[in-house]
Amino acid sequence: MTGPHQESTHAHSHPHEDGHAGHGHDHGHDHSHGHSHDHDHDHDHDHGHHHHSGFKGWLIELFVPHTHDAADSIDDAMEASTEGIRALKISMFLLLATTVLQFVVVLFSSSVALLADTIHNFSDALTAVPLWIAFILGRRAATRRYTYGYGRAEDLAGLFIVAVVALSAVVAGWQSVQRLINPQPLQNLGWVMAAGLIGFAGNEAVAIYRIRVGRRIGSAALVADGVHARTDGFTSLAVVVGAVGVMLGFPLADPIVGLVISAAIMVLLWGTVRSIGRRLMDGIEPELVSRAEAALAQTPGVLSVQHLQLRWSGHRLQGSVRVELADTALSEAEETLHRAEHQLRHALPKLDHMLLAPASRR
Repeated sequence: MTGPHQESTHAHSHPHEDGHAGHGHDHGHDHSHGHSHDHDHDHDHDHGHHHHSGFKGWLIELFVPHTHDAADSIDDAMEASTEGIRALKISMFLLLATTVLQFVVVLFSSSVALLADTIHNFSDALTAVPLWIAFILGRRAATRRYTYGYGRAEDLAGLFIVAVVALSAVVAGWQSVQRLINPQPLQNLGWVMAAGLIGFAGNEAVAIYRIRVGRRIGSAALVADGVHARTDGFTSLAVVVGAVGVMLGFPLADPIVGLVISAAIMVLLWGTVRSIGRRLMDGIEPELVSRAEAALAQTPGVLSVQHLQLRWSGHRLQGSVRVELADTALSEAEETLHRAEHQLRHALPKLDHMLLAPASRR
């Protein structure tokens, strides 16, 4: 069969995928497809996200931030995993230190709101463990059983994070109800307030760090972990409010604040559930699809873009696309596909594997 629209495909992968099963593709013609994708991505692409305005927009950005920021991205899968693991290590130990300080205050203050906050801080620290494991798994090469690799372990870790945080909210709520039924006097309110402020500072530092790294490497699970840390920070401030209420002569303020904390956690968790759920259902940000379509359409020799598919696998992108090519010689069509792939990698720095094929002419 001759002509540029022969059903040839191009499967491209980063160096860390060397040794994957099933990558010996016979294209049926004598062309070499060994590209080097060590491109310099310091290009000024206009990848602006849609940002909400006003107070509501500020809240959305605070608790449901973007998980993808192409302007400041890491396009090497191994480096991305390494930075993700480093972020988890540092933030986990910082949260554990914050939890220990708060728990010491709980022991001699009997504050149920502070106990609820401490439990949630501890659970948030523990959620780093499965995510850590997922990042390590994501480095493994694909096998004949897991031909797409192990990137989805990261999204499963995100589900575990959601479950642990929801459980901690239930435990904190139960403790608060118990304290409403059987009230106990609070002691050392000054220390309770100090512990709440320490919790806020520690959690907000962890939140900023995790969200920043999660955005850079494209990890929804790491961003979700950062949002949970931010939630913990604001619940720590709620503990301070409860202590102030007790000081002003309203002893039930402490367990009431504990209940508010539990309810707030469950409400804010919904945004994370949707984000992780979309990843597991192969949902993709429409702006990434538009960016890929624009990059392909701007490639000389590409007439139209057909059947573009993208999905996240952990913090890396995978996909396939068919493009209609100009009626040229086969060698020129091959070169057009190479240019199109090059354009895609600049437009989508987190692209790990993309299958490009010429569309059939009817």
